[in-house]
Amino acid sequence: MNRMLLSAALCAVVAVGFLSINSFGQWQPAGEKIKSVFASQVDPANPHPEYPRPQMVRKNWQNLNGLWDYAIVPADQEYSESQGKILVPFAAESSLSGVGKPVTKDNVLYYKRQFDAPENWQDNRVLLHFGAVDWETKVFVNGKEVGSHKGGYSPFSFDITDALNASGPQELLVRVWDPTDASFIARGKQVNRPNGIWYTAVTGIWRTVWLETVPKTYIESIKLTPNVNDGTITLEANIIGAQEDDMLLVRDLEKPVATDTTKNITNFVSSTGVRVGKPLTLKIDNPTLWTPDNPFLYDLSITIGRPTADNKSALTEIDSVKSYFGMREVALGKDENGVTRIMLNGKFLFQHGPLDQGWWPDGLYTAPTDAALRYDVEMTKNMGFNMLRKHVKVEPDRFYYWCDKLGILVWQDMPSGDRYIGGRDPDIERTQESADQFYAEITEMMTTLVNHPSIVIWVPFNEGWGQFQTAKVAEYCAKLDPTRLINSVSGWTDRKVGHIHDIHSYPGPAIPPLEEERAVVLGEYGGLGLPIEDHTWLDKGNWGYVSYQNKAELFDAYEVLNQKLHVLIGEGLSAAVYTQTTDVEIECNGLMTYDRAVTKFDVGRMFKINQALRYAPPTIREVVPTSQRRAQQWKYTTDKPGDHWMKVDFDDSTWKTGPGGFGTEQTPGAVVRTVWDTSDIWIRRTFELGADDVANIGQLFLNIHHDEDADVYINGVLAAQRTGFVSRYGQAVISPEAKAALKPGVNTIAVKCHQTDGGQYIDAGIETVTPTPRGQQPLW
Repeated sequence: MNRMLLSAALCAVVAVGFLSINSFGQWQPAGEKIKSVFASQVDPANPHPEYPRPQMVRKNWQNLNGLWDYAIVPADQEYSESQGKILVPFAAESSLSGVGKPVTKDNVLYYKRQFDAPENWQDNRVLLHFGAVDWETKVFVNGKEVGSHKGGYSPFSFDITDALNASGPQELLVRVWDPTDASFIARGKQVNRPNGIWYTAVTGIWRTVWLETVPKTYIESIKLTPNVNDGTITLEANIIGAQEDDMLLVRDLEKPVATDTTKNITNFVSSTGVRVGKPLTLKIDNPTLWTPDNPFLYDLSITIGRPTADNKSALTEIDSVKSYFGMREVALGKDENGVTRIMLNGKFLFQHGPLDQGWWPDGLYTAPTDAALRYDVEMTKNMGFNMLRKHVKVEPDRFYYWCDKLGILVWQDMPSGDRYIGGRDPDIERTQESADQFYAEITEMMTTLVNHPSIVIWVPFNEGWGQFQTAKVAEYCAKLDPTRLINSVSGWTDRKVGHIHDIHSYPGPAIPPLEEERAVVLGEYGGLGLPIEDHTWLDKGNWGYVSYQNKAELFDAYEVLNQKLHVLIGEGLSAAVYTQTTDVEIECNGLMTYDRAVTKFDVGRMFKINQALRYAPPTIREVVPTSQRRAQQWKYTTDKPGDHWMKVDFDDSTWKTGPGGFGTEQTPGAVVRTVWDTSDIWIRRTFELGADDVANIGQLFLNIHHDEDADVYINGVLAAQRTGFVSRYGQAVISPEAKAALKPGVNTIAVKCHQTDGGQYIDAGIETVTPTPRGQQPLW
């Protein structure tokens, strides 16, 4: 496994790098917010120079990224004059655009530039490609409208040949309107007023713009469908301008098959082909299957051949593209215990990785560079994860290329839009316009990304955000792509359709009840927060679902989550998604800071504890039971007691006796047996430990559910201080001092809980976690 880390020297060149790029004169980053460590690598003369479509590569192309004129004007006005320069492909609100201004629904954003037509274009066709533009786009070439598009997440293109002038510079004008959350449109986490988990709006061009010269007969798109069961790959190609005798040919990138059988498709030869318009199915001898541990990709070229006039058996190459694919299969299946699991290539593989928002402090939706895109994927891999969930955003093709190449499974969300519902609400009723646009955009997303082997699950809805016609949408997606699984709703509003039952639990982890026909997963958990000074979006007001004071506390908490998660894998959990890859704006739940300058976890240690999940789970035994399943008696008071209330010899004879847990109904995850509705409560109980438990105190953990702040003492010694609230029972680390105070025989646990707003609850116990003995073989 490649576990390269970003060189520490990268951070040192940030300031120096800005000196050189600022000298470009017409551009500099806007605003005073933090910048990513990749910002210094942005070249305003040639940003994102890589060919943007790795699965359909041509030689003849021209990148149009760079500085364009722009104007933000009222929506009823046309473009009149430039208001300055904007760096494409960075959205207008972003720092790297050089603009850093909101656009809003009442305005439109115009882009304008000149370009030279490609050489020899008169005998060919010229295509103008947009990687993505948010949201409604109209495009004019030399004053002629060449096309329009609605939707912020998918590529689109226009044939502009007939609009080009015979000679001289060509003029390109792009008009963009984006209402963000003032409309039903798919927008993901964009809002006009950022707050909490909602981020800065993104308007305009945010992926690469480029020209491509193609012949009059050309390959418009391809679809590659692997079949692991019979070792075949089926190619379907959409051909524009095809003639009757044209042939579709497949080669192994012209490498000699006999000398390289380890990577190339061993029976691909130049004569392998089929008439245009028919699928081409190719047999692969002893295929190497794509997995996260071995992300093996087959390279190939696809060519249109045309018989010559004087020799029908000889073919002239008309058009050709380079591509790649991976042989892999994802499906549901039963494990050896009869549990329904998510299977990769016929075997259970626990899928574990972060919720990946894909945001950048300087580029917002757009990573500063291709190296930045790769970095997030590589760090995910280096930390021992094997998947990520791309959260209510669609990335450019090159992101998925890196997932394909480096070996990261992807759950792809559909960006959310329209109105949101609560966990117990019925589906919303969209207008016909809203519903039609949703189906158009989810179709574009799935068909555009269909060839990436890394993508294994489609997620139409998240937590009721825009959720409508759930059963119909799930069925539609399954028919559109029967080779992948459909996670119809991630969290909250399950309608018992699709292939997966997905719950969210913060901090968790948790598992839903097992099902016969669907796999069960934990679509979000964790959210452990740690703001790092000088690396936050705001100086104050940052938050996490549960916040910690330093890296050591954060890592201890993460390790506890993993121990609980390990047990749930054995109980039937197929996957878990940890929140999240990086901090984003005021959220500080990231494995890394928003600027990617600080990794909050030791990468090597993180890799080891995540890889430990591959082995048989540990054994958990209650030593001091909680009241989650059976009532446990406590002494309690809501009147402030004496200062030594937590000591072993404190006289609690005047306190009340009652069963745990203590709190109010409707508190998430609570099992209320004694009502507590005041601001503070103090509870105490005694318990007995055996000599073996004390001898193995390193395996002892708290099991606690608190809402809100809780101080826990064992034998009068502070064992844990928990801030904020949780929604379920979960493990917490016992301090070394409190562990040292434990003794065989009778011990005392005492807890104070303080509540300020909303629900309230407290209950606690102690459990022992016995790890799996060393030397066993991994289960997956």
